[in-house]
Amino acid sequence: MLGRPQPGDSEADLLRFQQQFLAAGAEPAVHVVRRPDKRRGETGTKDGLPEMEPSHRDVVDIPELPDQVPSLTPAPPKKSRFKSEHVHFEDEDPEAKLDRHDTHVTAVLTKIIERDTSMVPVSLPEFTGSAFPKVFHRSEVKEQAPATTGRKSIFAQKIAARRAMEDRAGSHTDAGCGGKNSRAGTERSNSLPAVSMETEQPAAPCEGKAVGKGSRLVTGQGLGMPHSSLEAKKIHQENEARLSAMSKAEILEEQRRLLSQLDPRLVSFVRSRDGSVPVVRPSHTPAEGLEDQGAQGSTDTQTDIQDSHSEDEQVEMENEEEQLDPEPEAPITEEELPVKPQKEWMHMDKLEPEKLEWLRDLPAPRKRGTRKAMQARFDFSGALIPPTADLPTHLGLHHHGEEPELAGYSLQELFLLSRSQVTQQRSLALTTLARVLRKVTVATAAHTTQNPLLLLLSHRKSAVCLKAATASDRNIGVMAAAVHALWALLVAPNDEECLDQTFSWLQGTSTFPLLPSTLEQEEEDDEEAEEGGQGWRKETAEEKEERKPDYDVAQADVVKGLLRMKLLARLRYILEVVRPAPRVVQEVLEILTRIARHSASAASQVLDCPRLLETVMSEFLPCSWAPPPPTLERPHGLPVAAAMKLVRVLASSGRHACARLLNRLAARDRLSRFLAVEPEELLLEPGEALRLCTEALRLWGVAAGYGQACDLYKDLYPILVKALQAVPRAVSQTDPRDPLRPLALQRAQALLTLLNKVTHTAGCHQELQADLTGSLEGESPPPPPVQWGHVTGLRPFVEGWMKVCVRGLADPAQHESSLSLAPANLLYLGAFYTQLKAQSSFRPVECLQEMESLTAEVLLPLLSHQDVRSMIDALKSCSAVCNPTSCSPGPEAVPSLPGLACSRGSPALRLAGSGSPFPLLTGLCSLIDAITSTHRGLTDKFSGLLLSDSLIGYLRACCHAMPALSHSSAWHLRHEYHLLHLLLKIASKLVPVNPEVAKQASLFHQVAIEMIPWLLPGSEHLAHDLLSTVIFNQDFLSEGRCGGPEAADLSQRLQLQDKVPSSHPSLGSLLQEACAQLPSVRGCYLTHLAHLEPSVLKSRDSYLGRTPWVKSQLLPELTGPVLPSDWAFLPLVSLYEQSGKEESRGRPVETLPPVSVESATHCLQWLLVLETWREGTLRAVPPAAKLCRLACLFLSSSDLFLERPVQQYTWALLWALCRPSQQDALDLSVPPPGVASFHDFYSALLAQFEAVSFGDPLFGCFLLLPLQRRFSAALRLAVFGEHVGLLRSLGVSLQQLPLPVEQFTSPPEDSLALLHLYFRALVTGALRRTWCPVLYMVALAHLNTFFFSQDPATQDVDAARRSLLRKTYCLTDEMLKDHLLLFKQPSAERDLGFELYEQLPAIRARRLDSVLKREEGRPAERD
Repeated sequence: MLGRPQPGDSEADLLRFQQQFLAAGAEPAVHVVRRPDKRRGETGTKDGLPEMEPSHRDVVDIPELPDQVPSLTPAPPKKSRFKSEHVHFEDEDPEAKLDRHDTHVTAVLTKIIERDTSMVPVSLPEFTGSAFPKVFHRSEVKEQAPATTGRKSIFAQKIAARRAMEDRAGSHTDAGCGGKNSRAGTERSNSLPAVSMETEQPAAPCEGKAVGKGSRLVTGQGLGMPHSSLEAKKIHQENEARLSAMSKAEILEEQRRLLSQLDPRLVSFVRSRDGSVPVVRPSHTPAEGLEDQGAQGSTDTQTDIQDSHSEDEQVEMENEEEQLDPEPEAPITEEELPVKPQKEWMHMDKLEPEKLEWLRDLPAPRKRGTRKAMQARFDFSGALIPPTADLPTHLGLHHHGEEPELAGYSLQELFLLSRSQVTQQRSLALTTLARVLRKVTVATAAHTTQNPLLLLLSHRKSAVCLKAATASDRNIGVMAAAVHALWALLVAPNDEECLDQTFSWLQGTSTFPLLPSTLEQEEEDDEEAEEGGQGWRKETAEEKEERKPDYDVAQADVVKGLLRMKLLARLRYILEVVRPAPRVVQEVLEILTRIARHSASAASQVLDCPRLLETVMSEFLPCSWAPPPPTLERPHGLPVAAAMKLVRVLASSGRHACARLLNRLAARDRLSRFLAVEPEELLLEPGEALRLCTEALRLWGVAAGYGQACDLYKDLYPILVKALQAVPRAVSQTDPRDPLRPLALQRAQALLTLLNKVTHTAGCHQELQADLTGSLEGESPPPPPVQWGHVTGLRPFVEGWMKVCVRGLADPAQHESSLSLAPANLLYLGAFYTQLKAQSSFRPVECLQEMESLTAEVLLPLLSHQDVRSMIDALKSCSAVCNPTSCSPGPEAVPSLPGLACSRGSPALRLAGSGSPFPLLTGLCSLIDAITSTHRGLTDKFSGLLLSDSLIGYLRACCHAMPALSHSSAWHLRHEYHLLHLLLKIASKLVPVNPEVAKQASLFHQVAIEMIPWLLPGSEHLAHDLLSTVIFNQDFLSEGRCGGPEAADLSQRLQLQDKVPSSHPSLGSLLQEACAQLPSVRGCYLTHLAHLEPSVLKSRDSYLGRTPWVKSQLLPELTGPVLPSDWAFLPLVSLYEQSGKEESRGRPVETLPPVSVESATHCLQWLLVLETWREGTLRAVPPAAKLCRLACLFLSSSDLFLERPVQQYTWALLWALCRPSQQDALDLSVPPPGVASFHDFYSALLAQFEAVSFGDPLFGCFLLLPLQRRFSAALRLAVFGEHVGLLRSLGVSLQQLPLPVEQFTSPPEDSLALLHLYFRALVTGALRRTWCPVLYMVALAHLNTFFFSQDPATQDVDAARRSLLRKTYCLTDEMLKDHLLLFKQPSAERDLGFELYEQLPAIRARRLDSVLKREEGRPAERD
């Protein structure tokens, strides 16, 4: 017989019983019944019971509960946000899963934290005679007064009425000053304020006496102490005592004074704490005002938009005064209603005053005397409405939202209306937003708003709203308005116009991507790295983008955010399916163009969008079409110039994208179709036909810039020649007032640009053909189909065209067209002669004769023309370098949506304006450089250009300029740098042969050095060219040949007098040696810039016209200049970084190889030349940064600073750094550029000095510079506290110190900790005169001044002063004692380095006696 478990059995006994039961196979006493599921057809039974399945565990089923929760129709099924993130396995055991997630009850109980209720007052219920409180009944509701504020439940209305009745009863009791309140009334009286601020009527005689047992305002909850309620009661009793001592008139006077001083909102809050006073609701916030409008379909996104704009979008009035808030109006009554409610009307038996407020008359407009900021409001044309404007209501600008008395709509109200269910409201709101954007871009409202409106309108959620309206609305009108608003946000027509005008300039086909700056993102990454610690792994850009939501991406980059929101697919749908009106199509194409300008990635997404480009090519660039009707309703099926421009911008993103467009999308066929006939034969409107042909020529020019589509040149050669022949005649015969004339000029410029690219491509054919037949078959691109012989016939046409332009400058009718076409002609001739000398068919004699003829007939007359002279005179005024503010971003610039800012400022100051001197002068210098590179004999004929007073003044202004870098300025600066580079190239050829030009060699040299840290990405070739030809050219260092070293010696002697030891070489000899080593110095810097070689080669291909090697017409991202401002220190910094890497690997650098020593020496030589003769070129590097860069010498290795040439040049640079002008600018309170913490850097120097210095005085002088009194005491504490051992070897004498001693001793030291360290170092012998004379003298000076100072001091300072003076008097070292007490002043002429008093002055002796007597008297007093 089986045993049964007993109460005392353990768990092991229970398991043993279970095993015995299972082994016996006995019949269980209880069966688990499982009913069959009728839906599944489970009918198998056994003995009237369901058939049991074998199982190793007991399973209990609940048959009434289905396996799945039935869905609630018609409600949609719920979706879990986290379901997709969970991993489920088919064979997972549900019981194991339940056990894994189940926790014991103790795990729950341990997390329970009891709320602290010790400070919470306890309100007891009111005692009544009945056993239970009285129950409210609905029949009693009609007897109560209706609620006047807000919607309340029946229970809340009863509670409010009861409390109001009790408060009235309590006030009557207080007024009578007799009797006692009930317990409930007493509890309520505890919270009443001591002085009522509700009225200024005379108070009752007992008003200030029996206020209550506690204060309602002061509860003591914020005191943070255990008995805060008792402290609050004490405060309340003090208030009561003070009030009881005051008279009635004094109370009223104090009440008036408080009301006049306090903020009205605070007074309203204090009054609201009393239940007997009706609370006046404060003015609605913008978000509440919008919610009260009752707009349907509002979401969390709408609330976020309202909150994000509520504080930013405000207008501030000038010369106005503050005003108090107006008194709230009484609720509207039934008599005031313009329409009386009738009984027959449903739900009008009970009036709701708060909902009838909109029936009142509009309040009066705001007065001009207020200074209160308010929301910016706009009319339907997008114009900003002044806050004081009193506009009539029939204009439709008044509404019942926030501030109903003001006309116009705020931005949040417009965004709210853009999501209205009414189609007309959505369309009107989006149209108004678009007009506001247009007016903002021209900066018409920038001066009246506190924050940029464009920044608000490009806010992440604003862009989301516009995209949502574009993507989700099926109404064609609303969709057109949304597209127009999106176009107004993204597209800047003036920027596009400027880019089109500069397309034919030098390197005009290349543009910067319009990417937002990544500086802020890099700072965020640094913060994340600091927070993450050592185990933090830096995320890639792709991982960050995937992790961010669309809203955050749009906030940082509007275009990228829109791309993530699938805007391209919606735009394709609009073009392909909706087929909107011509204006919408034009705006969609321009939006796509702006997206393509964003980056190469964005252009690739436009190319990869399914059916987008196919739709554009088939619908808006067809090869055949019918003549358009007079009133065009749909542009589909007709060529559109904007579509051709979109294709051109996409082709500029890369050679592979261009090949896809030409071949897969058949853009090559479109070029042949649109260029094979004259524009007037295209069956289009004349202006559109000219624009279409111009964009087709530009697209072909971009393709030819990659060496592509050049086979079309041979097919269309007769047409191109015919166009060349027709342009001069058309320009001369066209009426200047003809509106089509500017379009014809742009077409001619595009034609010359195309021929320029084709000529460069033909010039590369011979080189590529040689590579093809040689051993470099796989590394070079194939030869282009066009050869040099195919383009030689173009030069006569272009040269003749140029002669026509020169003659046309004298004709007022042709003057403007000649100035417009001359730059493109000059650039083509320059490209032709640049490529000519590299061809096998080059004939030197004929070429030189042609150049001489061109110079005599074109160049010299052009240089002497009055227009060119006027342009040279205007260089300084139109310069973006000399006038940084002329191209700075405007007040409405948005970091997330960069642009060129071409809509601001005067057109005369615009770089691409009609009066700009840069295109013509750049083209002229390009041709002069090409001619003088081949014909050296003509070089001297162009000296007049460089000797022009206006040009010299412009170059001098550039030497003192500090151009600011931004997206708007980079576009301007790049073209100006081209002109400066060409001027310097011409100067490099004229300086050796022309003495007059050689006199300005130092000016040209300084301009070249200034340009190096200015050059932008994509101009690496220019930097390499300047470093190779100009900067290290001895011809430009005229000081090295005409007494410069001698003058430097004289200047050094006058400044340093006898501080330079005779063993050191003179400054002049060092400069002479540096000038002799300039070729080696150049090689050193070019070697350290080898990491830029790929960028230099890529840039060189673009500038030299090596079109088959060009990868993209899109310049690199604008992250900053190519070289840093401290590029001259680059070899030293490189050595320091290399040694740091070796030390991190556990291999400290003891000795550098000879090559590194030579590199450091060459760097020091060049720095000495710059500091002596070109001091202004390093003004962008602060003295603190110079000190840190030079100190890298000591940290690079243990013996580099001991090398003799390094020592000599470093001493000279140290003396230059210690000049008064440099020392005045030396600031160590902020970290220098490139150094995270100067204190840490200085600590590393101290440790290195202790380890390897051997008492070197040069190293010691670098340590002493930061120890000047004006710098932080933390640096001196680091020496005397953490590295006191180095004082034994810091043996710099006063004669070797390059600074005046007063820099270390004045003003007196005020740090007690440092003074104690001074005294301890002297007493312990760590600081001695023979070991460290400078700091020994400094410590004596500060301690002596501290001992005998007569300035008033605190008790701690005075006690420290007496203690140190007493300890000094008790010293056994008599010499140290005399030095401390008798110190007079520093003196480098004395052997000691300072002067001593023969005996202590009388005033100091009395001071010493008083201290000693007081110390001696203390024991007697104690006795």
